[in-house]
Amino acid sequence: MADVKKFLCVSCPVGCSLVVTVKGTEVVNVEGNTCPLGVKYAHSEVSNPVRTFTSTVRVEGGSLPVCPVRSKTPLPLTKMFDVTREVAKITASPPIEIGQVLIENVSGTGVDIVASRSLG
Repeated sequence: MADVKKFLCVSCPVGCSLVVTVKGTEVVNVEGNTCPLGVKYAHSEVSNPVRTFTSTVRVEGGSLPVCPVRSKTPLPLTKMFDVTREVAKITASPPIEIGQVLIENVSGTGVDIVASRSLG
């Protein structure tokens, strides 16, 4: 029996509403996409959904109390809560440079958490 899932495609600025027919973990049909990226996005979202993580970390002795951070590359959606807990535990010390790795291999994902802003 096939399931129907609905996604908002974020592969391009159009933001198509996708209706995806799935059997198990296999995409059977994709409707609603206006470009080929929608089909690729649907397959990715069904088999291995990933997201870019964004948050802030506490800063001790900096010009601001927090520094924005993000994952260097998208990470598995299933690891988001683990990553959130790990990021919440750290405090950074200035100077912090944009792109500086603050956590390597966060939660065993192989993805680094980097600063999104420089702070003195």
